[in-house]
Amino acid sequence: MADTLTVETLKAALVQIAAKMEAAAGELNELDGALGDGDLGVTMVRGTRAIVSELGEFPDDMGQALLQCAQGFTKTSGSTFGTLVATGLIAVARQTREQREIAWRDVSGLIDTALTSMISRGKAALGDKTMLDAVDGVRRATEGRDDPGQMLAAANDEVQKVI
Repeated sequence: MADTLTVETLKAALVQIAAKMEAAAGELNELDGALGDGDLGVTMVRGTRAIVSELGEFPDDMGQALLQCAQGFTKTSGSTFGTLVATGLIAVARQTREQREIAWRDVSGLIDTALTSMISRGKAALGDKTMLDAVDGVRRATEGRDDPGQMLAAANDEVQKVI
């Protein structure tokens, strides 16, 4: 894995995320149906497909690439979830503007930026049993780490506790 997070690393991760969303769409719809309208899987698949379709147009600037992710996601999703995802991405895009690489140890702080922005926009609080709790778990799990493999494993473990 790369020593730093770059746009190329981001692209590879987005392809993997999109594949996971395709595989989990039914389960996400079912879980969402228990509390909402049951379209979370559809929203995630549409959003990640839109992002992946634009990967070839991503610039080397991390902030601009993340802004394109936000725009791609919102093009296909009018949902509250899509708005929150885009809000978090835009906040991080602003913070990473003109950066070509990001140290892995800085990822937790960027997740915190996204989380703070999403909490403000969504008017929810941690502990309300929303997706924000999972994002906070990822933030905490990645804090102080600089090995991307360990970060991913820790983040996955934390998310499993929330869901």
